[in-house]
Amino acid sequence: MRAARLSVATAVVAVTALTAVTGCTSKSDAKDGDRVIGVTATDSTCETSKKEIPAGHVELAVENKGSKVTEVYLLFPDDRIVSERENIGPGTKQRVTAEVKAGEYRIACKPGMKGDGIRQTLKVTGGSVAQRDPRLDKAVAAYRAYAQTQADETLPKVAVFVAAVKAGNIEAAKKAYAPSRIGWERTEPVAESFGTIDPKVDVRADGLESGQKWTGWHRLEKALWQDKKIGPEEKALADQLTVDLTDWQKRVGKAVITPTSMANGAKELLDEVATGKVTGEEERYSHTDLVDFKANVEGAQQSYELLKPVAKDNDAALVTELDKQFAALDALLDKYRPNTTSYDFTSYDKVGAAARKELSDAVNALAEPLSKLAAAVAK
Repeated sequence: MRAARLSVATAVVAVTALTAVTGCTSKSDAKDGDRVIGVTATDSTCETSKKEIPAGHVELAVENKGSKVTEVYLLFPDDRIVSERENIGPGTKQRVTAEVKAGEYRIACKPGMKGDGIRQTLKVTGGSVAQRDPRLDKAVAAYRAYAQTQADETLPKVAVFVAAVKAGNIEAAKKAYAPSRIGWERTEPVAESFGTIDPKVDVRADGLESGQKWTGWHRLEKALWQDKKIGPEEKALADQLTVDLTDWQKRVGKAVITPTSMANGAKELLDEVATGKVTGEEERYSHTDLVDFKANVEGAQQSYELLKPVAKDNDAALVTELDKQFAALDALLDKYRPNTTSYDFTSYDKVGAAARKELSDAVNALAEPLSKLAAAVAK
């Protein structure tokens, strides 16, 4: 296994090169209206107002006119994710800001959040663009290094978990389970951008597509806490988890990361909390949801802090509100761990309905202003 850690200096060079190729900048000669694409989603259609735009920033103005919750993705032709917005409820609107270079893309709506989605082709043409704020290049470089560090530090923790599973030691495996997931949860949007790794390692039983074999952490979680057994199948799944996460570790350095993808990723992490952790669905057998919850918030905050200098210049009021809401959510989470330097959180099945509602309200209070961060750094 080769650790693909990038130094910050190396990452700066890599990102500078990427910027030159993509033309991802803060401003361009295109008019703002040229960059907004209306996306109208129903239960059976996905209509887009434009089929061609100039390179640079693009904004998807999404409206869900269907009866099902939907997701909207901006995809590369090979299905890697440029940007996404999940859990768009019926009758609601969302805006998604992204950065794109010249080439062909796909806009996909996923009614019911299942399958490959209903797709439209988007052509992005070249154009004259201005140099973006160099602070954003530094933010991207620092975030790339952060994501790589999280992946590098995850593999040894996974090795402890896998060794316990293969030894048939259920209690040791339980103890190692949640720590093995922290780095993944902090940077999950990067992993999801690859398309194929997340369904292998982090899918829940109710998230399986037709014909998909259930593998990964949650399959082993069920074996440990509900089935209370480790057999040959579980040991083989543990080995496969190592293979898949090693693949993730090696690919992090090749991820397409932009300032807007960082901002959108921060919002996605809060969406993960709202739809999986607060509800108790994510870790339904182990009840270690608050560990994931904290890691998601830390990952979101890391992106925000790196983008904050530019966001503050463009929208000081937004930064003030984000500082306030991150601090409030962090303080609330600290109520559920006796030692604020550890990840020893209260088992989530011990957290009552009123406390869960309080956590949910705090997440929503942060998610709303966080959804505006991408636009703030794209100005």
